[in-house]
Amino acid sequence: MQSMKQASRSEKWVFRLYVAGMTPAAKRALANIQAICEKHLKGLCSIEVTDLLEQPALAEARQIFAVPTLVREFPAPLRKVIGDLGNSQKVLEGLDLAPEPVLH
Repeated sequence: MQSMKQASRSEKWVFRLYVAGMTPAAKRALANIQAICEKHLKGLCSIEVTDLLEQPALAEARQIFAVPTLVREFPAPLRKVIGDLGNSQKVLEGLDLAPEPVLH
């Protein structure tokens, strides 16, 4: 598994946010992942939004069963986080962006 510490600082992290229209939850999820990227991956991240109302076949093809769903596409392995991404710590852990715990 590649964590933030293991990933090259020059790698561009690629996220895709799947939504079903720009609902309030979708807007919160987008704002939350943008804030996380700004704080933890400044300049090293791209976020693409895919509206499943416009491309419904992608839901089954990408195994998206709830929205909003955020997918980390790069670096591998693929990771998914479902919801409005309001709990930053859980999002960081889910995307494997959380720093390694310090053992005493």
